[in-house]
Amino acid sequence: MADKRDIRRIRKRLSIRFGIDEAVRIAFTEDVSMTGMFIKTPNIIPPNSKVNIEFVLPDGSKVELEARVMWAKKVPQNLFHLVKKSGMGVHFLRFYSGEDAFDDFFESIATPN
Repeated sequence: MADKRDIRRIRKRLSIRFGIDEAVRIAFTEDVSMTGMFIKTPNIIPPNSKVNIEFVLPDGSKVELEARVMWAKKVPQNLFHLVKKSGMGVHFLRFYSGEDAFDDFFESIATPN
């Protein structure tokens, strides 16, 4: 089945921190786009919640943003690594810092060599 989203998603693993009030939980992305990301985590936050996300790009730039959880799939801890889409999809609402660095980073991974 084809992906219905128009936004280009790039498979990329980044270490991130996230949380509702503070970004205290650690997780990894599976894919990113200019408008959101999929976070692979057993510690999901309910859909429609706002979440703070922080991560450091490969060039050392720190990115801090607020996002909304669009969907979440909770998987039992013992099955977490066996299920493909266990975690949550988030949509970026606003950047607190690092927006230009993120835009440049995304362009660099989205452009084929």
